Amino acid sequence: MRYPHLNTHEVFNQVPPLTGYDVAADPALLAGLQREGAAWAETELHELGLLAGTARTQDLARLANVSKPVLRTHDARGYRIDEVEFHPAWHELMSTAVGQGLHAAPWADSRPGAHVARAAKFIVWTQAEAGHGCPISMTYASIPALRHAPDLAARYEPLLASTAYDPGLRVPDGKAGLLAGMAMTEKQGGSDVRANTTKAVPVSTGPASTGPASTGPASAAPAGDGGYVLTGHKWFCSAPMCDLFLVLAQAAGGLTCFLLPRVLPDGSLNAMHIQRLKDKLGNTSNASSEVEYAGAFAWPVGEPGRGIATILDMVSATRLDCVLGSAAGIRQACVLAGHHARHRSAFGALLIDQPAMTAVLADISLESEAATTLALRLAGAADRAARGDAAEAALLRLALPAAKYWICKRAPIITAEALECLGGNGYVEESVLPRLLRDSPLNSIWEGSGNVTALDVLRALARSPDSADALLAEVDLAAGEPRVAAAAGRLRAELKHAASAGLGMQRDARRLAGVITVTLQAALLARFAPAEVATAFCASRLDSQQAAGPGVPFGSLPDGLDLAAIVDRSAAIAG
Repeated sequence: MRYPHLNTHEVFNQVPPLTGYDVAADPALLAGLQREGAAWAETELHELGLLAGTARTQDLARLANVSKPVLRTHDARGYRIDEVEFHPAWHELMSTAVGQGLHAAPWADSRPGAHVARAAKFIVWTQAEAGHGCPISMTYASIPALRHAPDLAARYEPLLASTAYDPGLRVPDGKAGLLAGMAMTEKQGGSDVRANTTKAVPVSTGPASTGPASTGPASAAPAGDGGYVLTGHKWFCSAPMCDLFLVLAQAAGGLTCFLLPRVLPDGSLNAMHIQRLKDKLGNTSNASSEVEYAGAFAWPVGEPGRGIATILDMVSATRLDCVLGSAAGIRQACVLAGHHARHRSAFGALLIDQPAMTAVLADISLESEAATTLALRLAGAADRAARGDAAEAALLRLALPAAKYWICKRAPIITAEALECLGGNGYVEESVLPRLLRDSPLNSIWEGSGNVTALDVLRALARSPDSADALLAEVDLAAGEPRVAAAAGRLRAELKHAASAGLGMQRDARRLAGVITVTLQAALLARFAPAEVATAFCASRLDSQQAAGPGVPFGSLPDGLDLAAIVDRSAAIAG
């Protein structure tokens, strides 16, 4: 029997999908792009933002994450092939990222602001899908390290900077474009790479390979090519499908950096054996692996025994991307929460008009504005430092590790708060927010976890006294704001104490990194953000306890602020 009068599934008060919007329509992002010298890229940025906001791109992101990479270690005949297979969605996302120059293209672009334009695009496209940003970021960061070996840089830099995405294991020199990965950490050392045990010996004294051609004999490298044979393991090798890898290994002169190709000049595979792919909390679209080097061929990069010094520029570039990626995740979480609140009603009113919800949305929106503004300022410093600006390089040495620590730590907290704004709808896998939440802690771990980056703040103060002067000069530009002026005075005293104490104040390193970042964010917002944003941030963040940690829960802002105007800045703008 039918009961036509019963309708148990009439759907109402559900939020429409957030699609067809311009991800680049972010006031803080666009202002930073203009301010840091890359206004010429705004049209391209909006084109990418519109693509990132389509339903198709969102589905590509979903497919790339639910269809995880698969490792094929051997072929049907039993020979090692060490291939990683990806869903076509991954390749489409990668093709867009490379085609837009989000990898190494800025190094070949002489226009001022090229690195800023790339940073802004990275923030926009990372909001489409974050996992594929790993090989993109490493390729970007590989160029400064590779330039320590001019011959290798001349050989491979044009291909690394190419905007052609050319996946597959083939001889690097014959491909239309290359990607680069890295393999630094080992089981016994983790962040302590000086404890690495992977050995490197010159080809002339290395062991001869007895395996089939497909295993990659070291003898496939030209004699006298200056190559080495590497033997050992790496506990984490990011994006093992890349063409080239920067690797740390112990040579006669000490820990040295090497460039290791997946495919040797004769077309045979190098002896880099992928043992397994990591089963991770998040970042599931991206393949992370453990690898063994069984007599793998590699070229030295930089001076023998100076491996850490060689990769420092690479670490700086990837840390910048960690800040950019976290700023992107924070922005996306705020946009999703705001979209939900604008369409969902409860207790007789839209959520966004409920005072408690308005306060929460305003609070996390302040975090987004501050993170994006600082991220673009750091990208501008990196762009100018790459062109020889010593003052900007000094600012970057101190501000970057501090910002990497603080902003990456804030991302999971803010994402969790945004998820809660959606209630149960945010907790189910149909929502993007569970993926954002799983991905959010990773930038805090990559390129030095919280303690490592906080301690690097102390090292910067000890080794580069001019970095504190550069930071304070930047903050003092906003001294007209009384709260910033007071915070600058406190910061000046703390930096002086930290410079004299050095690593003796390790217990306070995290707190200092937070104080540096929040004070710099406040100074930038005081100069460049609308008054309602700057006032709210300074009033709620420059208290010494607030700047030391999360402080009171989100939504506990002072009275008298224009919260609606702050929330409006996180609205998704239709394309």
